[in-house]
Amino acid sequence: MQFLNRIFAIAAKEVVQLRRDRLTLGMVVGIPALQLVLFGYAINTDVRHLKAAVADQAGTRMSRELIAAVEASQVADIVATADTATELEAFLRQGRVSIGILIPHDYERRLASADRPTAQLLVDATDPTILATAQGLKALTVEDPLRGPPISTPPPTFEVRAYYNPERRSEVNIVPGLIGVILTLTMSLFTAVAVVRERESGTLEFLINTPVRRSELMIGKIIPYIVIGLLQVTIVLGLGVTLFRVPVRGSLVDLYLSSALFIAATLALGLLISTVAKSQFQSMQMIMFFFLPNILLSGFMFPFEGMPRAAQIIAEFLPLTHFVRMVRGIILRGADLAEVGHEAGPLLAFFAIVMTAAILRFQKRLD
Repeated sequence: MQFLNRIFAIAAKEVVQLRRDRLTLGMVVGIPALQLVLFGYAINTDVRHLKAAVADQAGTRMSRELIAAVEASQVADIVATADTATELEAFLRQGRVSIGILIPHDYERRLASADRPTAQLLVDATDPTILATAQGLKALTVEDPLRGPPISTPPPTFEVRAYYNPERRSEVNIVPGLIGVILTLTMSLFTAVAVVRERESGTLEFLINTPVRRSELMIGKIIPYIVIGLLQVTIVLGLGVTLFRVPVRGSLVDLYLSSALFIAATLALGLLISTVAKSQFQSMQMIMFFFLPNILLSGFMFPFEGMPRAAQIIAEFLPLTHFVRMVRGIILRGADLAEVGHEAGPLLAFFAIVMTAAILRFQKRLD
């Protein structure tokens, strides 16, 4: 009987401790709910509304009807126009669109003869799911009053040209994004746990009493981890090239510069979490709570266009979303930093806001 009493006493003590630890109690409810909502919205293989650019060199009524038919299919949304195939390729390389629609000058003649595809689809095939979705437009038809009786095996409307990953290898798409996923987990975890550990040991209070300013202290703490993060980039990229034959088409300098910016933003988040968490265990819990939306909504695992608009808006506030676009653009599409630089702005803003909040919170808690 005393044996059971002791067990129930320990259990009651744990319940009281859990009630006092509101963060852990919130994680008990929050993590399952978050996983259910995120997986329910993010996992969608029926991708629609891909961003597309069109170069209508024919400029006829029938070519305009073809464009309207593409939009009516809901597979693609026209967001930009171009004059040549070269401009469409530039849009693909910059990541502005996933599909380029090229309607040639002789579109009407091709439509009347019905002996070959009448137009071309230029597809960013880095994600095989997007290529498979674009393939659904091949057989799109437009009624032509000048066309004669249908032949037995009519050619498809579009000829599909797959760019950057014509072999449809999933590892080509996964490995560059995996760089960001690994950095998100390790960098935020390193700084969050390290600062909390120093607070628990009393080292942090000692540093505060030195002439070093708090902002200098926190910025100085992230510099070594930026070097560690760049080392991780080198390891993942080296293994990706060696083991999975991932092509590196862009500049390594551009890759490391964009990686350093992303690492700094992620480290700032770790510092902010360290000012909130009361223990190393709590800091790890909070990191995982942040990590799940990043991995599911950033476009790393599932196509960004397949998510509902509300989920896309949330994803735009996550640093991994912008880094995945940058790193895939540089590594797979050969884009330079100027072409993917529009993704750097949100990362800079995230770093500035989160770092400022971390410094202010740090002063508030440790004065």
